[in-house]
Amino acid sequence: MRLMQGRIAARIEALGLTLHGPHPPHDPLDAVVVHDNVARTSGQLPRIEGKLTCIGTLGHDVSVDEGAIAAEVCALNALAVLEQELGSLDRVERVLTVTGFVASTPDFHEQPTVIDGASRVLYAIFGDAGRHTRSAIGVAALPRGGAVEIEVTVAVAPPGHQ
Repeated sequence: MRLMQGRIAARIEALGLTLHGPHPPHDPLDAVVVHDNVARTSGQLPRIEGKLTCIGTLGHDVSVDEGAIAAEVCALNALAVLEQELGSLDRVERVLTVTGFVASTPDFHEQPTVIDGASRVLYAIFGDAGRHTRSAIGVAALPRGGAVEIEVTVAVAPPGHQ
């Protein structure tokens, strides 16, 4: 069981959400890179307990609702790797950008609706500091057959300035 502390951890718990990760990438990649006051995650797939929860293609065998739930899981996994790197999600001052990739058929055009799952959960957790810029990109395929992948970039406070 994870022991999270702080106001953001309390907010996550109050919302009934769970950080299922962290699920770090393979070597030589880092899950998070922090430079100056910015932290950026590697792409996060919809994994719970290490298992992909949404495999397939939007517009073929995955519904928009299933994709939006997968995007939420991806965003929560991004927060898990951020928490591991930063020590506390209270250091997140602002969510800056979300980049969402959706495995989709050529005639599928609801990528933004799918990625809304990630945007909504980040806003629910961080309030106005969770508002962000975003791209929702349709792609032919994603790693391991995942339907959605999310990257998150945040502004961070230095340690001790939460």
